[in-house]
Amino acid sequence: MYNLPPRIADRLDSGQFANLHTFLIVARYKSFSRAADELCLTTSAVSHRIKRLEIALGRSLFIRLTRKIALTAEGERLFLILQRTMGELADALEPASEERVEGRITVYARPSVAACWLVPQLAGFSDKYPGVSVDLRVGNEALDFRSQNIDLAIDYSHGPFPGLVSHRLMDESTAPVCSPEYAEAHALIGRPLNIVQCILLHDSLAWNHASHDAEWALWCTQNIPGTVLPHRTYTFDRSDLCIVAAVNHLGIAMGRRHLVQSHIDNGGLVLPFGSFSQSGPYSYYVVHQEGVLPRRTAVFLAWLRRISHNE
Repeated sequence: MYNLPPRIADRLDSGQFANLHTFLIVARYKSFSRAADELCLTTSAVSHRIKRLEIALGRSLFIRLTRKIALTAEGERLFLILQRTMGELADALEPASEERVEGRITVYARPSVAACWLVPQLAGFSDKYPGVSVDLRVGNEALDFRSQNIDLAIDYSHGPFPGLVSHRLMDESTAPVCSPEYAEAHALIGRPLNIVQCILLHDSLAWNHASHDAEWALWCTQNIPGTVLPHRTYTFDRSDLCIVAAVNHLGIAMGRRHLVQSHIDNGGLVLPFGSFSQSGPYSYYVVHQEGVLPRRTAVFLAWLRRISHNE
């Protein structure tokens, strides 16, 4: 717990607590002008509030650069403390009953993670928050919160997300998968070089700006370098369609653990070349715009983070 020294606490009157709130907004945006817009103040008024707070605390909170500002080490420490404290205060002031959280949220997700991971778990959210309705939309377009009119997005990426707030939900690992019948017919168990005689199933939109064979090319480089990918391919724009094709004996797909584990557990797919790789360069993120989230959106975000850590 961070306690201000008595000499500083004595100087934080009610006006200075307003300045602390101003500091929190400026630190979040790293911009006096954007904070001024949110607080309905002039940029000069925001600057004066920060200066008064720095004088009261006896320390600099920002480094003023030519066209931007940055937090000092003390400013960063205070920002983290205030973020945590204000979050706890907001939770304390919310109605005690989760059933009273109401409203509609719009969630945008990549099709495969929606179909294979998110949708099967939505009943758990509905039971916990019956007053919240979810409008789930899927697609492979680049994230644009304004034109898409969404509250949260789930993306498969390596980041970053400029101008947005992102939380990493889950790392991902990959491995080739196919049906047991396909593995037997092509003598694949323990023989990765035998993929040359297989049909490869490609997710052509695995991540933003990916080539159509990006997942397979990455795996081959790491596991069987120098191998030329076979020419016989089927290409889809969704990883879950590759999974369906593999379950139905069309070929061998690059499986993402979070999307295919249930098929492995029920015997529909096997890992012919062993276990999943270590976490790769791409992860699942939940992303939203900067600023305070409505309660209905915040509880969905918290639920996503909770179920992703209880995998």
